[in-house]
Amino acid sequence: MPGVNADSRRATHSLPGRLAAPAGTLAAVAAAFAYVGAVDPNEPGHYPVCPLLHYTGLYCPGCGGLRSAHAFVHGDLTAALHANALAVLGYLAFFALWTVWVVHAVRGRPLRIDPRPGLVWSFGALLLVFTVVRNLPFGGWLHP
Repeated sequence: MPGVNADSRRATHSLPGRLAAPAGTLAAVAAAFAYVGAVDPNEPGHYPVCPLLHYTGLYCPGCGGLRSAHAFVHGDLTAALHANALAVLGYLAFFALWTVWVVHAVRGRPLRIDPRPGLVWSFGALLLVFTVVRNLPFGGWLHP
């Protein structure tokens, strides 16, 4: 439409239209959690083995993530934290970000995520430290 910028077109969409993307994302994540909640990753043969753990014996930052999600779905927060504490923080961060996304959609404002380089590097450093510590002898409490 000539003379109308993208932001004003976006703001005129109906509320259901603005909530379609957050609702679809939540449905996909809920379906994944439902599957992991129903199919126990502690039972052999349901999920592939982590190649890093299989070939080196080292835990990657994602090791235990499925067991963590399974325990989280079943309400066992202690087991979820023990399986992969960083994954539990990721679940909570997703929920917080999704909530902000929905609030923005209801208000008709697009959500723009533009993390500063320092935040991206900090997240990478957190993953690295988590990975190193969980593979050291004193980091046994972080093993899945």
